[in-house]
Amino acid sequence: MTASVSVIIPAYRSASTIVRALGSVAAQTVKPLEVIVVDDGSDDGTFEAAQACRPRMGGIELVVLRQENRGAGAARNAGLQAAKGDWLAFLDADDEWLPAKLERSLAHAGGASLIAHDYIEVKNGREVYKDCMRHLTAARDPFSALMLRGFIPSITVLARRADVLAVGGFEESLPAAQDYDLWLKLLQLPQARLIMFPEALARYTVSGTGITSKVEQRRQCSLTVLSRHAKRLESRALRLTLTRALIIQWEAISAHRQRGDYLGVLGVLLLTPLVLGEGLFILYGAPLALAWGLSLFVAYHLYSYGYYAEKVHTFGTFFLRRLMGS
Repeated sequence: MTASVSVIIPAYRSASTIVRALGSVAAQTVKPLEVIVVDDGSDDGTFEAAQACRPRMGGIELVVLRQENRGAGAARNAGLQAAKGDWLAFLDADDEWLPAKLERSLAHAGGASLIAHDYIEVKNGREVYKDCMRHLTAARDPFSALMLRGFIPSITVLARRADVLAVGGFEESLPAAQDYDLWLKLLQLPQARLIMFPEALARYTVSGTGITSKVEQRRQCSLTVLSRHAKRLESRALRLTLTRALIIQWEAISAHRQRGDYLGVLGVLLLTPLVLGEGLFILYGAPLALAWGLSLFVAYHLYSYGYYAEKVHTFGTFFLRRLMGS
């Protein structure tokens, strides 16, 4: 059985993993119409490795495109332009699907415009079930749920191609979180309907070279996406925007801690008041953001009574004397 699904796989320096990813597509119990691999300027033989998989695809059309290195968003958009299916499915070149992924997803397609499910995270050889459904069921509506936590990985998604084209595809200026931005754009369409179901049908492999490993890049992109969509939250915009900003900061702190990067932790902590002020600026403009900054300044001085200023001055004097050899 073949479904009208185009699978898009962006690939960068993925010669060692692309065969596994394509093998998981070929093993689907419901075959897609086509698989489009977009080699994003690799120099390790990714293009050739993908081409060599054609005899193993079990009759699935395999299209392998090549472009200069422009990022995952541009690679996915190139695949989007070449796609012929009514539905789009996304798989990264170092991840894989379980055999029933497409079959089980398409079973929920009636009336849906965006379909997703749970997944398995593979890290250091250990598999952990990731329950995405809990974030959706705990929220008042899908858009608010997704704004609060970007809980839908691209490898779990089926999206209607017409809708993705209607919102302009992936934002290529974002080096990370392009998928998060796209799902939010899709949920703003009048006909939008998100369906999630509690089955782990994909394996996401955490690696030290992937997009999610770039902590500061991820943090900045997540804040950019928040600024683009915050005003859509209407009556609960303030609470949800500030909560989302704190979640982004906490996720960055946790990632830095796991790496033993305590300077990174300190940097994110110091930036957090500014991030919250930026959230106020996005929603209410300069006056409230300025009031926020002033209140922080006053609170600092009321609390410290110059204690920290004195310590910084003492340390600075000592450091300068040592530096000048006096």
